[in-house]
Amino acid sequence: MPQELDPGSTIFFDLTIDSQDLGRFNTCEGLAASVEIYQHQEGGNNGFVWQLPSRVTFSNITLTRPLTPETGKVGIWITSITTGITRPTAQIAAKRADGSVVARWGLIEVLPVSWNGPSFNPATPAVALETLVLTHHGFTDWGAA
Repeated sequence: MPQELDPGSTIFFDLTIDSQDLGRFNTCEGLAASVEIYQHQEGGNNGFVWQLPSRVTFSNITLTRPLTPETGKVGIWITSITTGITRPTAQIAAKRADGSVVARWGLIEVLPVSWNGPSFNPATPAVALETLVLTHHGFTDWGAA
């Protein structure tokens, strides 16, 4: 019998931008889309209001991980914007500890919004974290494994 994989197992998120591996992140937030709805009230028809789709907007995506040597890759990508803006594609792959892919999301025209490095305070020791925030113009894959 095939072994069933626990859906609640630890998930990691691998980020690649135009086939460049930027490493593994522990958290990923903001994989979301919203459809703005235009309401149209038709004259003489008081029974309902038309609900019509308008625009689709996409949330910023926030990735967080403990500080690693891969931080340099993120820094190189961010500083490359100073030599000219390109809007690459990206892929976020949700993986189990054994490396098997649970789901993946392709992102269109990705740009960095911000990067926050760790805070070092000996009075409150904690894991040194970095946070990367991305913006994009939509998905090419929607969680397909």
